Amino acid sequence: MKNTHMRFWVLLGVLVFGGAVMNVWLQTGEAHVERQALNQFPKAVGKWQQYGVDTRFDKETEAVLRADDYLTRDYTTADGRIANFYVGYYASQRTGATYHSPLNCLPGSGWAMTEPSRLSITPADGSAPIEVNRYIIQKGSARQLLLYWYQGRGRAVASEYWGKIYTVIDSLQRRRSDGAMVRVMVPVVGSEAAALETAKDLAAQAAPQLSAYVPN
Repeated sequence: MKNTHMRFWVLLGVLVFGGAVMNVWLQTGEAHVERQALNQFPKAVGKWQQYGVDTRFDKETEAVLRADDYLTRDYTTADGRIANFYVGYYASQRTGATYHSPLNCLPGSGWAMTEPSRLSITPADGSAPIEVNRYIIQKGSARQLLLYWYQGRGRAVASEYWGKIYTVIDSLQRRRSDGAMVRVMVPVVGSEAAALETAKDLAAQAAPQLSAYVPN
């Protein structure tokens, strides 16, 4: 009985504190952050050059995505490698608009996701390594290697769980909840190992450029 009584008061305290935190989070205004539009992202990053024109989603997809800014662009190298680079940026995640996890979006679009793992990528400028998610995705006969991570406010994390925790912390401490999901996709036409190296190379070259578009 005593333990039950204590658990009740602990739970009540947690709920009250959580309610107070959410009230502050919702009432405090967002800090203004200067950034460049993603359509200005470099057309050349390292050995990679833009291939074709940037893709725009249809209105229905944009309504679901609810991103304030996004970029979907193909890059290629002189030796014929091709990779798709996507960044979806959210100026504020307080209104319900937030990153769309590939774990939800891709299966909903008919893609099967297999071989999950985490790996570390060192940006081309030698800055701290970033941890990313890796999957093989397949839809019909199409197979692609997927890398993705969450970035914003000076952090790059693979975990959606930790990304949301940091969003709450930064909203309280810095009045900011802006951030982005970053994704690289490479067709698997030979070995998975070759596709992985291709994806890692574009991610490493693009990562140092992101801070101007997804502010620290």
